[in-house]
Amino acid sequence: MHKQTLIAGGLALATALASLDAAAQNGYPSRPIRLIVPASPGGGTDFTARTIGQKLGENIKQTVIVDNRGGAAGNIGVEIASKASPDGYTLVMPITSFSINPHLYSKLPFDTAKDFAPIVLAASAPLFLVVNPSVPAKSVSELVALAKAKPGQLNYANSGNGTTAHLAGELLKKMAGVDLVSVPYKGGGPAVLDLIGGRVQIYFSTIPAALTQVKAGKLRGIAVTTAKRVDLIPEVPTVAESGLPGFQVVGWFGIFAPAGTPKPVIATLNKGINEALRSPETRQLIERQGLIPGGGTSEELGRFLQAEMKKWGALIKEAGIASR
Repeated sequence: MHKQTLIAGGLALATALASLDAAAQNGYPSRPIRLIVPASPGGGTDFTARTIGQKLGENIKQTVIVDNRGGAAGNIGVEIASKASPDGYTLVMPITSFSINPHLYSKLPFDTAKDFAPIVLAASAPLFLVVNPSVPAKSVSELVALAKAKPGQLNYANSGNGTTAHLAGELLKKMAGVDLVSVPYKGGGPAVLDLIGGRVQIYFSTIPAALTQVKAGKLRGIAVTTAKRVDLIPEVPTVAESGLPGFQVVGWFGIFAPAGTPKPVIATLNKGINEALRSPETRQLIERQGLIPGGGTSEELGRFLQAEMKKWGALIKEAGIASR
């Protein structure tokens, strides 16, 4: 059995090396690479793409040009990428909505599962469960007990229909068996302001948006939504370890190419991005944004996408979240 494992591992390594050699022999990359970011300039998605793109360019000795194409919950940029030539010179870095939108939109101009070739997970974004200090709960278990004692009297902010903040609230309701009222906002900024003002009691925020307010005592941090604690705030427990085993919600950034992109090209890009993500400088820049650097194989990203689509599709249907 051990011998067979070694043989299989050797074959896999040989295949990967052959793919890289094939890409090099074909002269890839011989010109700049376009990385479409389906978000506006200046935000966390844009910053992550530019940080990784710069280091990737150094690794593969070619320029990576970030092309911001925001709008329609990321669908505009993703559609452009879906129609690009599958030659490795157009990539796209969608966010979590990539796995959610197929369940929110009655019709999309692309097929999320079929029109893209996964390359690598770029980063993940933990959510930070925070409450207004007036809420008499300092842990997830205390918050759940309070919600059960006051059904329908506590509300949570969601930063938009079908966002991770919205779905995290619905997942909390489902797993804890509590009745919380969802209050929609147009973005995380207004949600945080109303949470501070006491107009809502609960919010699943990004870490950067809430951390300063928590340190100032204007909000109380209760838990993070990742499977493990976050290095930036190691003193904060996870929701899973605080009474709801299996609870996990993360935003994420994945890098994809149009379907049909040659495997040797995918292998070259995967290797270059993984090297970028292992760079201490790149990791530090990403972590400062409250993100967790990614990495791994293209197959792992493909399986992750399928799992996310299945998970959120089921929750959206069960919660009756309206499609667009």
